[in-house]
Amino acid sequence: MIGCGYLGVTHAVGMAEMGHQVLGVEIDPIKLALLQKGEPSFHEPGLGGPLGEHVRSGRLRFTDDFVEAGSFGELHFLCVGTPQMARSNAADVSQVFTAVDALTPHLHDQPLVVGKSTVPVGTAEQLAARLGDRAKLAWNPEFLREGYAVQDTLDPDRLVFGVGSEEAADALYDLYAPMISGGTPVITTDLATAELVKVAANAFLATKVSFINAISEVCEATGADVVDLADALGHDVRIGRRFLNAGIGFGGGCLPKDIRGFLHRAGELGVEDAMGFLHQIDEINTRRRAHAVAVARDMLNGSLEGRQVAVWGAAFKPDSDDVRDSPALVIAGQLHLAGAQVRVYDPAAAETARRIYPTLEYAGSALGAAQGADLVLHLTEWREFRELDPAVVLDVVATPRLLDGRNVLDLARWRSAGWHVRGMGRRG
Repeated sequence: MIGCGYLGVTHAVGMAEMGHQVLGVEIDPIKLALLQKGEPSFHEPGLGGPLGEHVRSGRLRFTDDFVEAGSFGELHFLCVGTPQMARSNAADVSQVFTAVDALTPHLHDQPLVVGKSTVPVGTAEQLAARLGDRAKLAWNPEFLREGYAVQDTLDPDRLVFGVGSEEAADALYDLYAPMISGGTPVITTDLATAELVKVAANAFLATKVSFINAISEVCEATGADVVDLADALGHDVRIGRRFLNAGIGFGGGCLPKDIRGFLHRAGELGVEDAMGFLHQIDEINTRRRAHAVAVARDMLNGSLEGRQVAVWGAAFKPDSDDVRDSPALVIAGQLHLAGAQVRVYDPAAAETARRIYPTLEYAGSALGAAQGADLVLHLTEWREFRELDPAVVLDVVATPRLLDGRNVLDLARWRSAGWHVRGMGRRG
């Protein structure tokens, strides 16, 4: 595994679980030191145990030595990051090219180099030219959901193999044989199609989320309820209920940068008009954050200045400590800039959040964050928050006001306990 961040470590552990001998390459000395002790550098349920187990057994090792990596593997997976470029919507693929250039001189016997990183279509063709006759190239995109990454690695809903030869296809079929024999569907295709699958999937999911968020604003204007509406739409088999949840929008290190990178690449290919709707998808998603601040201000009678606000959640989604482009943190920051005294609690992401937003106050518990609050905002749907007793929280706040930014709390239960509650696009 070349690159042992979120993707690389999870895939490495998955391959070790399947019985393969695995070597991870990581050049960040802090991450490498943790990994060599069998400890992940991020929060992901179910990862730490098998990581430590396979490191101790010797089935999984980590190094920063590309010479060792070149002679070790029959397959080399590219798992490095492709963040959004500064001052551009384009994906920065420099780490991919750097990794390939570092690895190529040390390859022997034409092994298979397999791309897993999310890249603009056409990147594989450039990498194949760099590899020359030193290695074959394939593309095997990842579809990991943070919080479910181990499950998604070991029991994926599909495998996509972008290959240019039968030998490459055979190697991937052999590698993933346990999953394939267990019934996992396989789509074998060309390199360009495999590159497009991940960004196309993310663009579709983003479209679905932004659609229901746009509808939620119509619901607010008309007194309709977006959750009831989404339930009704979800029974249509052509639409489905999953990802049709209105709230404060999506974030993280994938969806926002992937749809922007897709749009940028479409422009380079001369088909930007076909993908122009992604501009609106991005704008709708960004607007949800400002809208949540506006609702909070309205709940506080038009002014945030000097008000104590509790924010439950900092990660962009539950079961993760990832705060990249987190709607919860952006909203907390905007509340702070508007003059509110903001106290944040997150079960896993407090320290990563503190590094990005050090001016916010952080609490060690949900009740600690709510102590003396004039308004509580529920912004990341951790189970812990859904299981809170409204009566217990009522005892610590200054005023029982709650904004459910994720539309997952039982609003009737909170109201019956004496709270003034609002959701995003909800009735009442």
